Amino acid sequence: MKILRKKRVLLIMFVSFVLVLFLNTNWMAWFYPIEYKEEIRAQSQSYEVDPFLIASIIRVETNFKTSKESKRGAIGLMQLMPDTANWILEQAKIPDTSLEELKHEPGRNIQLGTWYLRNLSDQFGGNEIVMIAAYNAGPGKVSSWLKNGVWDGTLETVKDIPFGETRHYVQRVIYYYNQYVKIYDTF
Repeated sequence: MKILRKKRVLLIMFVSFVLVLFLNTNWMAWFYPIEYKEEIRAQSQSYEVDPFLIASIIRVETNFKTSKESKRGAIGLMQLMPDTANWILEQAKIPDTSLEELKHEPGRNIQLGTWYLRNLSDQFGGNEIVMIAAYNAGPGKVSSWLKNGVWDGTLETVKDIPFGETRHYVQRVIYYYNQYVKIYDTF
C-alpha cells in the first residue's frame, strides 16, 4: 500500500513539473538559446539586419561556439572565409583587425558577418532566402543560378538549389529563424 502511495505522489509531482514546464512561455528557449545577444543586437541595429537571421546563421554555422575553423578554412562564429573577411575589412573600412582576432573575438566576427549580410541584402534586393544561399555558396554562384533560371530565389523552390550543402543550409537557417521568432517576443 505504501508503494502505491509513493508512486501516486511521484506521478503527481512529475505531472505537475511537466505542466509547469509547458505553461512557462519560455521553456523552448532552453532548447533554442541565443548567445551573444548584445553583440548581435548592436550589429543588427548598425547594419539593419534582422537579429533573428544573424542568430540563426550563427546557430547553423557554429552553434555559438567561438574559435571554430572549418575544414575549408572559414573562421569564427559566423564562419567567414579569410578572403571574404579581408574583402569585408577593406570594403567596410574596419581598421586593425586580424584574422586571428576574427577567429576568437565574437563581437568582431559578428560585426563583419552582419556587414556581409547587409551587403548581400543590397545585392539581392532584400530577398532573405537568396541572402542565406549566397552567404553559404557565394554571391557569384547564386547570381548565376538566378540568371540561368536554375532557381527562382524563393523558399518554395529551395529544392531546386543545385548544391545539396547550400539547399540544406538554407533549410536549416530558415528552420532556426522560425523557431527563434516563435519563441522570443523581441530580441
